[in-house]
Amino acid sequence: MPLTPEEPQIHESAQGPRVTPAASRTAQTPRPVPGPRPAAVPRPGRPGPSPAAASRTGGAPRPAPPAQRAPQATPGPVAPTAPSVSAAVPQIQLIPASAEGALDAAEEAVDLLLDTGRAPGDILVLTTGDPHPWAAHELSFGEAAYWALHDAGDDVFYADAAQAERAAGRPVVVFAANGGAAGATAAALPTALARAGALLIVCGDPQQINSVLGTGV
Repeated sequence: MPLTPEEPQIHESAQGPRVTPAASRTAQTPRPVPGPRPAAVPRPGRPGPSPAAASRTGGAPRPAPPAQRAPQATPGPVAPTAPSVSAAVPQIQLIPASAEGALDAAEEAVDLLLDTGRAPGDILVLTTGDPHPWAAHELSFGEAAYWALHDAGDDVFYADAAQAERAAGRPVVVFAANGGAAGATAAALPTALARAGALLIVCGDPQQINSVLGTGV
């Protein structure tokens, strides 16, 4: 069998006392204790932790389910573009027309308003002479049913200018000076102006309209 070389003998008198291995280990600076291995770093030879395990051991938190996520802020309702009825002086537009053609001019104005995006419930049409065919038809069902349509505010409403004070204000008032009793236009036009929130369209004789309103339009 092979021989094991013997350790040389060193005399204490020449080399001093021998230090035992245990003493040498206690005299050395203690080695730092390694901290816990980060969960994200896989151990050699082993697969890394699953996403679920990483979240439990301090890894990146998993996103909450859709039902538990904080609701995102939603924009508030958008303000309507149509101006509301207010105490401000409305704009006045004059469409020159004879008494016979004032109602047709008013109808064309209503069609243009609707085509440009104005809501039907924003428009009130007043006539000084013969009533609009729609008003005549609805009145045949009685005054209560007729004014209930006005209160609903879902559609263009046609009324006699003499009853303008009974009608509620709307953003746009179309006034047709289509005849009627003498002085009907002068009596009803100021009320029509007061009912218009943003725009008053007057279809009639320019000279008569300007004399009533006291200004050129």
